[in-house]
Amino acid sequence: MTDIDLHSEFLRAELFLTSGQPTEAVAILAPVVAAEPTNVAVLELLGRACFESAQLVRAEQAFEALVGLAPADGWARRALARTLERQHRADEAALHHRLADALGAAS
Repeated sequence: MTDIDLHSEFLRAELFLTSGQPTEAVAILAPVVAAEPTNVAVLELLGRACFESAQLVRAEQAFEALVGLAPADGWARRALARTLERQHRADEAALHHRLADALGAAS
């Protein structure tokens, strides 16, 4: 795919997510993530789509990659914490909540 195609697919996935179709958004994002595995915006959108479609392991992977790329991103820490909580892993989530709080992320 060309860069324009990747951008178009990213925007299409975002539209599907905001339209309440997160599973479709995840599927649309697959080639975008494959082409841009370290793109922060792509990882955030993928994590959100996976979280909203209850694909929690995939959401965790996306948010962990996002935290790895941007460790001072409070939103990413909060998203990872909430994903861990949904998997009944409160102890692990607590660390990320504390870091998100320290970084000034909204609750």
